Amino acid sequence: MHNFHIKLQALVLTSIYVSNERAKAVLGDVENLTEERVDEVLSQYLKDYKEGSWETKGWPAYLSAYQLSKAAMNSDTRILAKKYPGICINCVCPGYVKTDINYYTGILSVEEGAEGPVRLALLPHGGPSGLLFEQLEEEEF
Repeated sequence: MHNFHIKLQALVLTSIYVSNERAKAVLGDVENLTEERVDEVLSQYLKDYKEGSWETKGWPAYLSAYQLSKAAMNSDTRILAKKYPGICINCVCPGYVKTDINYYTGILSVEEGAEGPVRLALLPHGGPSGLLFEQLEEEEF
């Protein structure tokens, strides 16, 4: 039996898209990344957002909550992979798949979009973990 955990995300967004320097430093520090540190970043974003100062504090101006949620999910993937080394835990973006959520405007069929998640689910024991994939290709966090 394989132990695996796959997180699907609609779009590959990495911490490099987070412009707040403190958040970028925390999310990019793999060795010291913890759930508490990610929570601190998200709490600071929420505080700045509620105060209306998120843009002046260096948070993304476009879809900021969405971008931060994806960066946090990527961080969570790395934290869990480190915490549970016997389980392959990865993130995968299936690509822009033709589904009802995007009114079938995607460029990939459902079958093509499923290739990455299925491949990750079938990795052998001891396979790569804590990584981000765009379809079948490994991406940088």
